[in-house]
Amino acid sequence: MIRACLFALFVSSTLAADHLWESIAGDFQPPAEYAGQFGDYATPLKFKDGRSVTTPEEWQQRRHEILQDWHTLMGEWPPLVTKPHLEVLETTHRENFTQHRIRLQIAPEQTGEGYLLIPDGKGPFPAVFVPFYEPETSIGLAGKPLRDFAHQLTLRGFVTLSIGSPGGDARKPILTPGAQCQPLSYLGYVSANAWTALSQRPEVDAKRIGIMGHSYGGKWAMFGACLWDKYACGVWSDPGIVFDETRNSINYQEPWYLGLDPNMTRKPGLITADNPRTGVYKTLIEKGHDLVEFQALMAPRPFLVSGGAEDPPKRWVPLNHLIRLNHLLGQEHGVAMTNRPDHSPTEDSNEHVYRFLEWALKPAPPSQ
Repeated sequence: MIRACLFALFVSSTLAADHLWESIAGDFQPPAEYAGQFGDYATPLKFKDGRSVTTPEEWQQRRHEILQDWHTLMGEWPPLVTKPHLEVLETTHRENFTQHRIRLQIAPEQTGEGYLLIPDGKGPFPAVFVPFYEPETSIGLAGKPLRDFAHQLTLRGFVTLSIGSPGGDARKPILTPGAQCQPLSYLGYVSANAWTALSQRPEVDAKRIGIMGHSYGGKWAMFGACLWDKYACGVWSDPGIVFDETRNSINYQEPWYLGLDPNMTRKPGLITADNPRTGVYKTLIEKGHDLVEFQALMAPRPFLVSGGAEDPPKRWVPLNHLIRLNHLLGQEHGVAMTNRPDHSPTEDSNEHVYRFLEWALKPAPPSQ
């Protein structure tokens, strides 16, 4: 009888997993008009000295080269926090989870307040770090229901950690004393410490921690996932996955992202003759670096671009370079994208996000 019940549970779990995969499988396939198109983007599968990457072993060398280049250009991180202090300030119970308002050590001399949501039941659970301008939106307490990613994920059985901009103002981020890196790199650094904090929680399966964010949070999640390879997967909602100086919202040139320059401050807005590139962003463009090269740091970990106005279907062209890299590494399902007309998330785009994270982070059905 017990064996029969276990077998029935296995069959049920397998069918559910199959249905989950079928519902997102199409997200990993470029539309026919973009399939196999690579555009003018440089392949990440080439060393700086011109040699091509032809094996997974060579890719590890090339990956190290890319990572070192970007860290050197953006500025080295402060020391990582090996045991981030997490203080619970207030605890309440909502729906089917416990909500902890917390204060988290995000750098050696800096803390940030946010929320840790833990599902009812027995863990360990998969977990997702959800950064945004402020944490209340992410946990569903700011009246923005289609941006309440942490809330919705916790309802689905994920532990979630939500914090806001270091210092409280995304346009004037406060970095820990002595930090010399660009603000967007610093957000990647904060993400690394957030991963460590989650990984040390008894309710969390440390091998199943992802990161996701929308817009500003999407840029934050992208840099966090690419720069900290312990994140198992990433979701980036319409951050602008390429440098595009024709779009107001693809604004990596701003001083709160990659354009910080101690000698001058540019006005917010598009690049013009009177408002030129500054900081590391200027250097990246002049040296021919692009985000395709940077996003290659994800491989073979899977990621989903939840594209909107800034990341329309034509973004499959740069993503094709990353599909080719994943294939070299034996990963057939490493790059996914969905598209909607506008920047704001929709119920459908969010459903694909949640299903992608369930597929990427929840355990596969047990063997018979």
